[in-house]
Amino acid sequence: MTPTLLGRWQTRLLLLATVGVLVSIPFAIGLISNKPNLIYFWILAYVAIFGLGWDILYNYLQKSRWDRDWPAVYQLFAGIWEMVFVFCGVKIWGFLPIPMPKNELSPSIFLLHYSIVWLAVFISSQSLMRIIFPRWRFRGGKWL
Repeated sequence: MTPTLLGRWQTRLLLLATVGVLVSIPFAIGLISNKPNLIYFWILAYVAIFGLGWDILYNYLQKSRWDRDWPAVYQLFAGIWEMVFVFCGVKIWGFLPIPMPKNELSPSIFLLHYSIVWLAVFISSQSLMRIIFPRWRFRGGKWL
C-alpha cells in the first residue's frame, strides 16, 4: 500500500520520537561524541519539523509516478537531501538555532549521528512497523 500524507507524518513522528530518541541518547550523554550535549535532540527535532514539509513534496512526487510507489532508493535520496538541508541550516548558514556555537559542531559527528538515526529509522520502518502494527501498510502508513 502506498503511504498517504497523514500516514507519512504519523510514521515519521512515531519513529523519530522513539527510535530516533533512543539512538540519540548515547550521543547526547557523551558516549559517542566528545562531550555531553543536547544538540543531537535539536537536530532530531529539525529533521522531524522540516520532514513534515518535505513529506508534502514527497507525497506529490509519489503521486506523479506511474505505479505510485516510493522505492527504498528514493528514501535514501530523500534522507541525503534532508541531511544536507539540516547540516547547512545548522552548520554553514546557521539559520537553525542550536544551543552551542556552530563552529563547535563536528561535521563528522553530525554525519555519524544523522546516518545512524536514519539507518535505524529506515530499518524500523521496513521491519518493526510491520511487526508491531500489522495493518500499518494497508492503512496507508497510518498507525493511529
